[in-house]
Amino acid sequence: MRKQYVHLSAYVCEMCAGLVIAGAVAVRENEISKETDIRQLGAICLSCGHRQSGPTEPGRARHLLPIEWDHIIPSGAGRPVVASAEALSQVRTDAKSA
Repeated sequence: MRKQYVHLSAYVCEMCAGLVIAGAVAVRENEISKETDIRQLGAICLSCGHRQSGPTEPGRARHLLPIEWDHIIPSGAGRPVVASAEALSQVRTDAKSA
């Protein structure tokens, strides 16, 4: 019953004060286990394209709820797989309610 989850977070860009989106993928072997095989997908500012690894002080990251991901993202992939329409609509819904 191995499941993969996508974790997304957002914070302010240190270069332009735009929105930075960061992502990671993790695996759970079952419903009650801790997540393992955590892989960072990267982060990028949607306004200027700056790749910022984390929020700068005094800012903080806003974390969205993990999304179950049925598609396998290879561990050696250079670019992450583009999200399905269903997963993206869930992210938009979660972001609006946050």
